[in-house]
Amino acid sequence: MKVKFGVVVFPGSNCDHDAYYSLKKVLGYDVNFLWHKDTDLQNSDVIILPGGFSYGDYLRTGAIARFSPVMNSVISFAVQGGYVIGICNGFQILLEAGLLPGVMLKNKALQFVCKDVYLTVENKDTVFTKGMSLEKKLIIPVAHGDGNYFANEETLKNLIENKQIVFKYSSKNGERKESDNPNGSVMNIAGIINKEGNVLGMMPHPERSCNPVLGKMDGALIFNSLVNNIFN
Repeated sequence: MKVKFGVVVFPGSNCDHDAYYSLKKVLGYDVNFLWHKDTDLQNSDVIILPGGFSYGDYLRTGAIARFSPVMNSVISFAVQGGYVIGICNGFQILLEAGLLPGVMLKNKALQFVCKDVYLTVENKDTVFTKGMSLEKKLIIPVAHGDGNYFANEETLKNLIENKQIVFKYSSKNGERKESDNPNGSVMNIAGIINKEGNVLGMMPHPERSCNPVLGKMDGALIFNSLVNNIFN
């Protein structure tokens, strides 16, 4: 069965076309844009909440976008088991919507960071990471000013026990040191899933690591894993 992606477009999104291009033009998947004022998800199998600055990041990152009409449909979709990926600002929106636990703070250095980072795969048994080796270090870029993931001790304990931590910032050798953490995120967390395993939030941009022309393909592993396993 063919997997269909829906990329939500919020006012201020600047990575929606990146996601569309990588999924449609590079990877060859079926993709539609979903306008923030609409509630019809157009029979999408996977919803992408892209990066950018939805609603100008006024009030708080993701806080206004969370109340967009489309998000009522996205929340219902996720609660019913539909697959959702929130990338960067999309991750922030998922936190604001309560689909994932925790909050985002400003980067520890109080500076915008934009560079390639190494990631370790902490859970290779999710629908987003099946087939990936725990030994492999992904190279995927980050670009954010509010990517400092924080959660209280009880939440972190639950994330660990339920194997909800999917990606961590690391060195090229897989060391998870503070010096390899671009934003100060607790436990070097770069991406998590919900308990049910159908909602992924990550600060790095996999859609910017899908094109062989750029010499970067590690992001494609996430989308391909999802496509290959969503109906299995």
